[in-house]
Amino acid sequence: MSRQEKRLISFQSEDGFLLNALLLTKSFNEEVDLLDRPIIIHVHGVLGHFLARGTPRLLPPALLEHGISSFSVNNRMAFMGQIMGEGIFDYAIRDIDAAVDLLKKEGFRKIFIFGYSLGANIVAYYASQRPNAGIQGVILEGCAFSLPDSQRRRWEKWNSIPTYDEVYGRAKEVLGNDPYKSANDQIFIVYRAWGPTFNPFHVEIFTYKTWWFMRGPEAYNAMTYRQISKVKVPVLFLQGENDDILEPGEAENLALLAHQAGNRDVTVRYIPRAMHDCMENPEETVKSIVEWVSYIDSGKSGIGK
Repeated sequence: MSRQEKRLISFQSEDGFLLNALLLTKSFNEEVDLLDRPIIIHVHGVLGHFLARGTPRLLPPALLEHGISSFSVNNRMAFMGQIMGEGIFDYAIRDIDAAVDLLKKEGFRKIFIFGYSLGANIVAYYASQRPNAGIQGVILEGCAFSLPDSQRRRWEKWNSIPTYDEVYGRAKEVLGNDPYKSANDQIFIVYRAWGPTFNPFHVEIFTYKTWWFMRGPEAYNAMTYRQISKVKVPVLFLQGENDDILEPGEAENLALLAHQAGNRDVTVRYIPRAMHDCMENPEETVKSIVEWVSYIDSGKSGIGK
């Protein structure tokens, strides 16, 4: 096991949101040895980095064994921000801005960004809006073709209560004509959102405002198929072969759109023996990431599959 350096860091996004992060690196004698290594900013799903059991928690130490540092930032989506009202999808890229700026000021030169599940859609949106951020590439694990469409299909499959359209109608009543500026918000519960029972495991909870920007039919920034053509940095898509949340071809379909828009550095890897969390097969997942980062770091280009 490699000798590690761990550092807890607190900093703020441009709108004052407090971010907490863990910087994980190998021990080093000269600072230049650290700053010349690739470092990955990790963007989590709904639980944050330190409550999740799979990729967000397990991947950084696994990558460190191959010399890749990690910066795991708990952003405004952490700790179920979709319930507390802070998890506004469109604003989450401000947290990535702050993380990138911090690493650049520290002198890191080879910055990649990794997004897991919901975080993958956030990273894709970030990359589409920040073409000159100076990052080396993005890794998108379990990236939905469209978060709103994915939820609509799932709720229809399980006959959710309330229905997708009923939630949309109620959201318009609560938020009014300008959801961005609306001071009104409420928590709501959807039963049979993830399965056929009324058990808590099959329930989904949002506020109307967080749902509007993440899952509603007007959440255009969360429709990654509308954003991916604007992503010009290298992209690695990872999807479990047995993904129980995404449709089988979502990664390939997004990659095709990016490629058709002129991005020649697009790679897709389907991870065998893995569901939505690719770290169910850590060997293949880590290998795919390490090989791709090394490939991009070498200055090569092209599309792979």
